[in-house]
Amino acid sequence: MDSSDLLPVGRRVAYWRGRRKLSQQMLADRLGKSKSWVDKVERGVRSLDKVSTLREIAVALRIDTAVLLGRHTEPVGVAERVEGVERIRAALSTYEIALGRPVGRGPVLPVEALAGAVGHVWSTFQHARYPQVVELVPRLLADAQRTHAHEPGTGRALLVEAYRVTASLLTKLGAVDVAWLAVDRAMIAATGDRLAVAAAAVQLGPVLRESGRARLATSAMLAAAYRIAPPVIEDGSPPELSLCGTLLVQAALAASRDGDDRTAAKLLDEAAEMAARVGEGHDHHRTGFGPTAVELARITTTAELGETRQAIVRHEQVATGDGWRWLPTEHRAAHLIDAARAYLHADDPVNAGRALTAVDRIAPAELRHRPAGRDVLLRVARDPRAPTTLTDLAATLGTG
Repeated sequence: MDSSDLLPVGRRVAYWRGRRKLSQQMLADRLGKSKSWVDKVERGVRSLDKVSTLREIAVALRIDTAVLLGRHTEPVGVAERVEGVERIRAALSTYEIALGRPVGRGPVLPVEALAGAVGHVWSTFQHARYPQVVELVPRLLADAQRTHAHEPGTGRALLVEAYRVTASLLTKLGAVDVAWLAVDRAMIAATGDRLAVAAAAVQLGPVLRESGRARLATSAMLAAAYRIAPPVIEDGSPPELSLCGTLLVQAALAASRDGDDRTAAKLLDEAAEMAARVGEGHDHHRTGFGPTAVELARITTTAELGETRQAIVRHEQVATGDGWRWLPTEHRAAHLIDAARAYLHADDPVNAGRALTAVDRIAPAELRHRPAGRDVLLRVARDPRAPTTLTDLAATLGTG
């Protein structure tokens, strides 16, 4: 065991920075951060709870993220997740259609049958059954490509949807580089159809944001949103408003990540107007857009601003509201993980544990297969006040 394994993550950053003969300023320059930020991280004043930030630091220090986290053994499920991502990468990396060769084996699905398959995979994803989606996606991509090759008109929208759900899954699993490939394929397939481009852009936002390109994400989301925005909100259809409003939410989340809180608030206000007209309980274009979805984004940006207590209050209000139950399971579980992170920042591991217990009840794959969920679970389980059930779960998954 390396001596750094016994250190908190901030001290581990300092340890490996020293091993690499980097000053705090040199590391800060590599990360695009200030020297003060690096100093606070190393002293434990500033926590590292975002997977994307941990990955960026690991790259800058030329070590694996697992080493930075003090994990030299693979936790339960990691190998399976990596293998599944590689199968999807292989499915995305084929060029048979462009080269005039058949895609895999099997018959060409009629458009109606492909539509049913796409709907099934989306539903499985929204119920947070990620291992099942991992198994379904490679076949779905091959089927969608074959159908599109034979029916380029009617098959295009379904090919875009197959790429969209693939990108959503890969982003959830922390495979942002492969997710970018999927969403790029979706954007190319959608070219020429403004609604299809807008739908694909919904997945582009999180990919850019998690890749550390928040400013580019804001710009891209706004361009896509305003391209389909109705001249008068009252004249927009619910599906159109759902796409436009979701893109505004994505732009707001990116602006908040970039530190532009005023823009984020303005964009969320615009999205809230559209959400009020769409109402709750709809899932146009697989967006789950409505007033509650916008409020969850507002809670996220409030927490990003550092107003943790206010974010917690708003979370506790929305989680008991009528609109909460209409959201897809995946959306609710992802928000609960963010809420657990906020509770930790407020030094409330008990309620953080309750939030994660709720996640494990409604969407266990969020903790077992999503890196961001496992990381929050690890932080909660290390606190002596954490529920025993979570400590046992962390030990079972190999994250404790």
